[in-house]
Amino acid sequence: MALQTKPFDIAEHLNTAEEIRMFLQEVAAYGDEADFIHALNTAARAMGMTELAKKAGISRASLYKSLAENGNPKFSTISKVTKALGCKLAVVQQGT
Repeated sequence: MALQTKPFDIAEHLNTAEEIRMFLQEVAAYGDEADFIHALNTAARAMGMTELAKKAGISRASLYKSLAENGNPKFSTISKVTKALGCKLAVVQQGT
């Protein structure tokens, strides 16, 4: 009998605002821009795309399109989504 597996989806394990914040911080610290947009997509799925779109004040379709694999969201969209996730963007000195 073959072992059946399913792909791991971190969105299924982000259950609290604190977990989402920590996840986004980690990706922002060690990933690039594409990684951060992908992380926003993951966090949005964890919260629920419809709920997040309402909180961000953008349409659900626009949210999906912006955070898709080949999406190219405006900074304003990234800012709205980040705020709707209960976080804020900040500029800090880069470590050396």
